[in-house]
This record gives sequence, C-alpha cells and structure tokens, in this order.
Amino acid sequence: MPPVDLPQVQLPPCRHTPEPYDGPSRDEVLAMRHQYVNPGVLTYYREPLMIVEGNMQYLWDETGKRYLDAFAGIVTVSVGHCHPHVAQAVKSQAGRLQHTTTIYLHPTIAQFAAKLASKMPSDPAGVPLDRTYFTNSGSEANEIAVLMSREFTGNQDVVALRNGYHGGTTTAMGMTAHGTWKFPSNPQPNITHSVPGYCYRCPLGLEYPSCDVKCAHDIKNVIEYQTPGQIACFIGEPIQGVGGAVVPPPEFFSIVYDIVRQHGGLCIADEVQGGFGRTGKHYWSHQNWGVTPDIITMAKGIGNGAPLAAVTATETVASTMTHRVHFNTFGGNPVSMASGLATMEVIDAEGIQDNAAMIGDFLLDGLMQLKEKHPLIGDVRGMGLMLGVELVKNRTSKAPASAEAAELMEQTKRRGLILGKGGLFGNTMRIKPPMCLTKDDAQFLLATIDECLTEIAK
Repeated sequence: MPPVDLPQVQLPPCRHTPEPYDGPSRDEVLAMRHQYVNPGVLTYYREPLMIVEGNMQYLWDETGKRYLDAFAGIVTVSVGHCHPHVAQAVKSQAGRLQHTTTIYLHPTIAQFAAKLASKMPSDPAGVPLDRTYFTNSGSEANEIAVLMSREFTGNQDVVALRNGYHGGTTTAMGMTAHGTWKFPSNPQPNITHSVPGYCYRCPLGLEYPSCDVKCAHDIKNVIEYQTPGQIACFIGEPIQGVGGAVVPPPEFFSIVYDIVRQHGGLCIADEVQGGFGRTGKHYWSHQNWGVTPDIITMAKGIGNGAPLAAVTATETVASTMTHRVHFNTFGGNPVSMASGLATMEVIDAEGIQDNAAMIGDFLLDGLMQLKEKHPLIGDVRGMGLMLGVELVKNRTSKAPASAEAAELMEQTKRRGLILGKGGLFGNTMRIKPPMCLTKDDAQFLLATIDECLTEIAK
C-alpha cells in the first residue's frame, strides 16, 4: 500500500466561527449534573468534556477549543453537525407544526417512509420491504422487530450473537451479549446466543478460512439444542458496533440466514450503526454480505442526531401490528420526520456514501501502516467510516490493552481529536466520524493517533 503522508499534528482549517459561549460554566454544569442527573448517565474522560457547538465534522467546547469528532455522537451524526439543509428543514417544520400524532395525517411521515422504501431491498421471494414503523430509538425498533417476528411465526425463541448490542430496553437488553450492558435483574426468557464471526478472537479457537466458518454453522446447534427447534427470529448487526467494529467472514451471514429460515425464523438486520451508506460500498451494511433480511431496524444516522428510529418489513410481516392496538406518541413526529428526510436528501445530493468509501479506504490503509509501526495495535478492521482499532498488550497473548486505550483517548482529546471505544474490555478504538470527513481530517486523525501511541509506548 502507498505510504500515507503524516503531517505535523494540527487540525485542518475551518471556516466556521463559533458563537461566543455565555452559558453556565463547565464546573457549574458538572455540579448540576452530579446533583440532578441519574448517576448511571456516564461520561467519557477523566475530566468530562463539555460541548457547546458543532458544525459539520467539528465540535467546540465552552473555551472555544475545536475538536475533530471521530465518533459522531456515537455513530449518529451522519452528514455533519448542524448541516445547513437538515437544520433548515428542522427549523422550518418546527416553526409550522412541532407535533401531531399518527392518528392524524401529516405529509412528512408519508414522504419519509416513501424515501426509505426507495432504498430498501426485497425479501428472498421478491416482495419489497416497504412498510415502516417509526419509533424514537433503536431499542424500540428492535423490540418491535421481535414482536412482529413472534406474531408472524407463532414462535417465541430469539437467537442473537455474542458480542452484539441491540439496546437497553427489556427485550433489547436480553438480546445484547455484553455482560457490562446487562442488568442482573433483567433476565429474559426465550433468548439465546450463538457465536459471532470474530476472527481476531475466534470463540472456537480456529483460523479462517480453514475453519469452514464453524462459527456460522454453530447457530444450528443453538437452535436444535437450546430452543424447541423452531424460532421466531435471528437478529444480528452485519458489523458489530459496540462490540468493536467486528467484521465477520464474508459468508457468515448467508450461512446463518439459511439455517434460521430452515427453522422457521425471520432474519433481522440491525442497521442502527451500519446503515445509510456508512460502510461505503452499499447503503446498508448487510448488503456487503449478499444477504436479504426479512426486517431491517435502523436509528442513529437516520436523522443526523434527531431522536428517531424505524423498523421496515414486508407488508405481510408489518400487518402483524394490526393484531392489537400499538401506539408510539413521538414515532412519526413531524420535526423528526423532516430531519430524517433532509438527511437522506443530503446523502444522495452530496455523495456522502461515496465519500465514506473513499475516505474510509484512505483511513484503513493508514491505520494498517500504523499497525506495522506500533505493537500496541493488534487488529485493524472495518468498512467505510465504520472502523475499529483493537489494542493489545501482546500480539501473541492478545491480552486487552484497556488502560492504554483509555490513555489514548485522553491524549487524543488533548490534541483535539475525539474517539470512541468499544469491545467487551474497552480496548477497541471506534472510529466512526460524520461522513463528511475530508482527507485532511483523515490525515490529522492518523497523525494524532501515531503521535499518541508513540508517547504511550515511552
């Protein structure tokens, strides 16, 4: 691969001038938060960062310091902070009608649903996924996907993947397979887990491709030994997000989907993090694996920061929601719908998906070069602008370098770069910026990580 020119660490120029901040001080905000906000609402960094303004790929704190946001509000800001087209659409709608519910007609929900349908695949029988139910969060969308699957199939059991994350509500937490994200008082029946296609830390101790992708075939054992043999659904992230940008073998999902359908289940693609062009080559991350789900759930990047999510299915599967009355007060909110529609318009009009592919490839090449230079990097993986860098103390033992990952975050923050972290041990750096990232930004990101890893190695 050609070498990536790593310039001196300096943020690229920015035309935006932030407004002077005149609100409460950081210490005052922190004190109020400690006194009034539930202590379970966590913060990053030893000294929590206060953000008061954003523009495209950049953020500013209360002192006016600028940061490159390489985590996009946890993979949520897809086309840029306060993108002018999205901001204008929200402003216009909020000034006309802020709220009405789905018991009345409103044009924006229909327009947005139609736009989503234009990006959807058809199921294996050629029936389009074109019926959408809107919610406020990915957790809710996944709950409804499971509800529809159980109603449609008449079966109860759900199979998810270890190392996966699907949300914090009751069923979604049950499907999540990270002990750190599961409350002991919330056990959920009829949910089991199969092994993921996590080649760097193969749960079966094998190596690809001589392994014959036994991780994928394991779901047959899970279904036949741990369920009645017929299941409602399988749910999986095509690329695991919270788990650390884990990319499975290319045939993993086709094997899993075939086995699931042989046992009466529907296949749900959790596109909460991987959707809307983030992986570059395809609009949906499951398309990278040549599979077609029966249900697609989405959130985060769907509205560029609006509290918005959705679940899309075929007409037949979607009709199960008529079996009883189901209602979501804020699902289909006019302002959220306007934000979602405008976000999709920007993705198309500004070549955002193509940019994710181009800049993502540049970053991936650069990170692979950093892996050759820094022994602390055990694995680099991902697609488009959904990348992960797993840090290890030793490449042979693969012992997680959790403390070093925390230190890397602290050091990059001081230099004006915001990263995320994930994986069960918090040792994988998550690089998932707004998809408007430029090559100059990518060079700054690589140079900053390089400098910080060099400092940590000392």
